Amino acid sequence: MERSPKRRRFLKSTAVIGIAASAGCLSAGQSSSDGPATDDETPASGDRTSPTADPTATAESLTPPDDLDEWLADANGYTGRPARFGAGDRPTIRVGEPVDDALAFAPAVIEVPPMTKVRWDWTGHGGQQNVVALDGTFDSGRTNAQAGTEYHYVFEDTGEYPFVSEPHRDEGMKGAVIVREPPSTGNETVDMWLRDADNFEGEIADRTDAGTVTIETGTELNNGYFGFEPPVLKISSGTRVEWNWSGVAPHNVVFQNADIHSGKVRDDAGVHFQHTFEESGTYRYACQPHRGLGEKGAIIVE
Repeated sequence: MERSPKRRRFLKSTAVIGIAASAGCLSAGQSSSDGPATDDETPASGDRTSPTADPTATAESLTPPDDLDEWLADANGYTGRPARFGAGDRPTIRVGEPVDDALAFAPAVIEVPPMTKVRWDWTGHGGQQNVVALDGTFDSGRTNAQAGTEYHYVFEDTGEYPFVSEPHRDEGMKGAVIVREPPSTGNETVDMWLRDADNFEGEIADRTDAGTVTIETGTELNNGYFGFEPPVLKISSGTRVEWNWSGVAPHNVVFQNADIHSGKVRDDAGVHFQHTFEESGTYRYACQPHRGLGEKGAIIVE
């Protein structure tokens, strides 16, 4: 994979930045509210975030895995599905998140489009931590135990980027950033709406020949039971759509661009909402309590 010669690296400890800067321990960074990185903020190629870090500390001890899924099988806190982010999102990964009796990155694995800026935030739990890519693409430098420390990296190229915290990598504190082009249906409204839904792969379930169609509500997605299946549905005008609750978690159905909704949130199993679509168009909806988790859907009426 071809790497960009410009690698953006930032490390910031909000509590000790003044002292650290004067002592030459940490380089200055930027907060998450700043805009995208610029070339003025990019150190020379090959520079590490910390000038005091040993440049040979990880060169021989870290090797990218042949199979990412197999390598992530024992990653602390990993549910088996990446947390997905869309264009324009600013993902944050917590460093040193307590999980059972261990420490984790949270979320452990994320999926982002190219040119996404990812931020790692130190929680202050578990002592010294750092963030190091197994292939050397990014490296936060020396370990740090201070809550409020931040590290940023802009992912320009598609690919898989596994990383670890060196002090706890043997205990399962590892994760990955997966960079891929976002899925597309060709309908920009749908693509933007569903960009962070786990089960959106750019496919449209064509049910234009059906009189009644059922959408499963509360399927096991988005790190819980927070999904609609199928996420994108195409129907003919006059088709009745039913939403069938799984009965695992509370949900409702609220449309964003039409006065259509299921009413109160409920968690019992069964078909609790139905609507017949008479007018053509693209309809976007979500479970209101779990919209931020990616529980969204879209219906294209022809």
